[in-house]
Amino acid sequence: MNAIATETSFPTTRENIAGIPIRDIAKKFGTPTYVYDANVIAQKVNDLKQFDVIRFAQKACSNIGILNRLRQHGVVVDAVSAGEIQRAFAAGYTAHGTPHQVVYTADIFDQAALDLIVKNRLHVNVGSPSMIDQLGEVLPGHDITLRINPGFGHGHSRKTNTGGSGSKHGIWHEQVDECLIRADRYGLTVTGLHMHIGSGTDLEHLAHVCGAMEKTARSVGRTITTISAGGGLPVPYRVGQSYVDIAQYYSLWDATRQRLQNEFGHAVSLEIEPGRYLVAESGYLVAEIRAIKQMGENTYYLVDAGFNDLARPILYGAYHPISIASRDGRALTSTHPVVIGGPLCESGDIFTQDEGGYVSSRELPVAQIGDYLILEVAGAYGFVMASNYNSKFRAPEVLIENGKMLEIRRRETFADLIAAESLGN
Repeated sequence: MNAIATETSFPTTRENIAGIPIRDIAKKFGTPTYVYDANVIAQKVNDLKQFDVIRFAQKACSNIGILNRLRQHGVVVDAVSAGEIQRAFAAGYTAHGTPHQVVYTADIFDQAALDLIVKNRLHVNVGSPSMIDQLGEVLPGHDITLRINPGFGHGHSRKTNTGGSGSKHGIWHEQVDECLIRADRYGLTVTGLHMHIGSGTDLEHLAHVCGAMEKTARSVGRTITTISAGGGLPVPYRVGQSYVDIAQYYSLWDATRQRLQNEFGHAVSLEIEPGRYLVAESGYLVAEIRAIKQMGENTYYLVDAGFNDLARPILYGAYHPISIASRDGRALTSTHPVVIGGPLCESGDIFTQDEGGYVSSRELPVAQIGDYLILEVAGAYGFVMASNYNSKFRAPEVLIENGKMLEIRRRETFADLIAAESLGN
């Protein structure tokens, strides 16, 4: 019931990405480099076409080149900051439209975001009761959505669980009536409800949200015209993991929507808000092996990408499939267990670690210095969480589309690194 039958496998060798040899990518753009396959993104959008609205949680991958392609596929966006609002506009989205092309979702307003919301009259998905008062004072008579914390949550890590009393996210489900009273003071109309319980969860937990949504929608009443299933759809990172059955998931939400439509006497739009699902499998981080050394019983491959490039392993103990490409086209046959580390002056700069920081190993081909190591399923929460730690330059981003390599972000330079700094003289 929880997933489709097809399981995923990941090869440990890889010659190309979207038909382009990895050697060619590295030769043109250097390493480390993020690479995205545009066809995979299009396929993932198509998977969710049953839903009335697909709203991309752009925090997963916010490059304007990616946002622009999603816009062309009919996907609208969710923004969680002033910067993300402006990114959406830069990618071609507008402030108005049906459905809302840009929705601001957060648990607070900072002044920059609130100013943009008022200026552009953007729709807001409110995550805290106090936000209702703050919005009502500057934009009375506006329509809003409430993000509800249903009192439970689930995710692939404790740090990606966004429901229950241990999460800061959303309006507690028992405070809905209070929020309606607050909204009435300013003539704000609650037209939408949103629930998101966590990232990387499963169908069993996702299905519980339907009942919680239905109960909350009934308490709000017939002003509701949109319900959002949130995101959280998992993607496989390990051999044997499977996808959620999207058709079954949609049928659960559609049944909820149909009951609400019958009760309210008008149409109710059904949104889904994926982030990871649309982009994770499109992305690869290509690095070069720069050192191979033995440390006691462990063999280490040290690459030129670190947690400044991909932070998920150090944050969550996240697992990414890893493959090797030879620099000279030779066959890679024998394998052995290796630990993969980066260049940073930090003991935690290890890509093969479990949650809690425990170092683990992978069975990977015997490689040489100069071979390429590819961290796969890296399109979500990859570059967007990159940093300049150790004064490293952030990697370029390359989109492969119609057989062409398109640089959608250049590699940073030293001038970029210190552009906002001064000597303080």
